[in-house]
Amino acid sequence: MKPGPRNLITDVAGLRVGNAADETLKSGATVLLGDKPFIASVAVMGGAPGTRETDLLEPDKLVESIDALVLSGGSAFGLDAATGVQERLRQNGRGFALGPAIIPIVPAAIVFDLLNGGTKDWDRNPYYDLGLQAYDNASETFEIGTAGAGTGALTAMHKGGLGSASFLLDSGHTVGALVVANPVGSVTQPNTRNFWAAPFEVDDEFGGFGASTQTGISAPEPSRKAAAMAKFGRIPETAPTNTTIAIVATDAPLTKAECKRLATAAHDGMARAIMPSHTPHDGDLIFALSTTPRTAEKPADLTTLGNAAAHCLSRAIARAVYHAIPAKNDLLPTWSQKA
Repeated sequence: MKPGPRNLITDVAGLRVGNAADETLKSGATVLLGDKPFIASVAVMGGAPGTRETDLLEPDKLVESIDALVLSGGSAFGLDAATGVQERLRQNGRGFALGPAIIPIVPAAIVFDLLNGGTKDWDRNPYYDLGLQAYDNASETFEIGTAGAGTGALTAMHKGGLGSASFLLDSGHTVGALVVANPVGSVTQPNTRNFWAAPFEVDDEFGGFGASTQTGISAPEPSRKAAAMAKFGRIPETAPTNTTIAIVATDAPLTKAECKRLATAAHDGMARAIMPSHTPHDGDLIFALSTTPRTAEKPADLTTLGNAAAHCLSRAIARAVYHAIPAKNDLLPTWSQKA
């Protein structure tokens, strides 16, 4: 396996990604669009998800293909970004047609970034407009790090961000990942600059520091994120103030049920790159999609696809943090500023 030419999820042909952000708000939205509707499912393994239209992605539900996926900051407010994307799709004649009615299907997931130093005293929910802007910005190339839905993301020890990575498989298929890294946990090993995802790094794509030689690690460092949020007052330990959300994609022909299995396998990549992950206070979620619906073809090699998706996701998480840049009123340092 080797990365695609962009090392982005858009190495899967027919996909585009758009970002929009508000630097004062310290938040944003990201949309993934296809040239045509695509098959998708979802696997949720965190205890505090924030979602829209994810039930219909289960294999036993009626809708077979969707028009876009949205990742957003803003906690529950951020779900409105999907409404903006849905409106733009409708204007462009994209969606599920029922007579004269056109209904774009736009599942979405959000991260909590309301306590990150940004100005949140808006008079009108800003995420609808951010969704429109993200749609209008959609392209095969896009920024990662402090961009889109990752603009205000925070990990336990550093600024988080938006990450992406890809693999070209020996089968000729492509797998890609897109992620907003905003977890309870840390993406680096205690007191080091070494990423948990280091064993999966390709061509020094997140610094080339390799893996730490530490052994016997059983607990994380005290969280800088938790300490920084304490300045806003007492935050209940049970508050859902985190979450890592992701999309994995392939051009291998898959059914909806096979997309479900791909999403489930990809969660291994999250667990390998973040410690701890899948906590009660994270809404950890992965969408999986195929741009090629399977009909009479031989079933795809889901073992290889799932392994590639997990490795892509680990790399994308590290790249999200590696590419984060400093901004005014940041609560946490970037990885480049401080180990």
